[in-house]
Amino acid sequence: MLNRLEGIENKYNELTQLLSDPEIIAIQSEFQKHAKEQASLTEIVNTYGEYKEVVRQIEDTKSLLEEELDAEMKEMAVAELDELKTKMESMEAQLKILLLPKDPNDDKNVIVEIRGGAGGEEAALFAGDLYRMYSRYAEKQGWKTELMSANYTDIGGFKEIIFMIEGNGAYSKLKYESGVHRVQRVPTTESGGRIHTSTATVAVLPEAEEVDVEINPNDLRIDIFCSSGPGGQSVNTTQSAVRVTHLPTGLVVSCQDEKSQHKNKDKAIKVLRARLLEKFEGEAMGEIASQRKSQVGTGDRSERIRTYNFPQGRVSDHRIGLTLHKLDQILMGDIEEIISALTTTDQAERLKESVK
Repeated sequence: MLNRLEGIENKYNELTQLLSDPEIIAIQSEFQKHAKEQASLTEIVNTYGEYKEVVRQIEDTKSLLEEELDAEMKEMAVAELDELKTKMESMEAQLKILLLPKDPNDDKNVIVEIRGGAGGEEAALFAGDLYRMYSRYAEKQGWKTELMSANYTDIGGFKEIIFMIEGNGAYSKLKYESGVHRVQRVPTTESGGRIHTSTATVAVLPEAEEVDVEINPNDLRIDIFCSSGPGGQSVNTTQSAVRVTHLPTGLVVSCQDEKSQHKNKDKAIKVLRARLLEKFEGEAMGEIASQRKSQVGTGDRSERIRTYNFPQGRVSDHRIGLTLHKLDQILMGDIEEIISALTTTDQAERLKESVK
């Protein structure tokens, strides 16, 4: 581990020198590439520097204990040595996590797709609840949310809603949210007070850039039509809604929320690019499926991951056995505790795999 850390520190110092080179500064693409690589190493280099300082203090304290000390000084030195050793062990564990291979998509923005599943109108209303939950969470993080596409129902829910969350590290936080979310509650349309179970599916896709997925314009079929609202009513009479079909894969994306045909087309292609990236990465990951199954964030849309139980005011994440009795706060976007627990579990699983 120490050899790897020394290598990373040396690389960081090389990048620091490159970033002060006038020839590199003059070529913005090169400068940005090196700056991004250096930024990705900053946390681990700083932590390693702190670790080396703790090791030095341990050696100094051991040397001090070899000298003739009075009882009080010796007791203080022993206590300090124990404290430093505990700190060193903690930092070693932290460094092991920082050395784990990083998901290349972690720093990206995300496109979130939520669809009402089993349960009809109640499922569509629950899809709306999830949309508000993620929007409020994004707001708490200081991120920006942009609606890409929405298919409304008559009573205020969503058959489907697609939106982008822009913010540094958005994918690293939200990637564990993909899967089936289940709600248990008495629907507003239920006169007998019976509890119903409904579902909504969530897919979290990293935003794909042009360098990630190249789309040949000749592979696209663009259809233009009039946008519509709840119940099929016309939203505007101009043909601004856009449907984009990727002919090689058959993937279809529609967007109608902007009044501009051009903006709707741009949004639809963004969603299409993200879905293509997910498809290509999924096919590649199929070769190491056993590794994916050992991790929390499989991204499997068919996997039931969480239950929101209204009568008992609880939320349970089935993957890690976590139950929190704070349903109202969670639906208001207070999901950091769940995300942190999922991240910690995934890191622990990957550490086990790395040891194997």
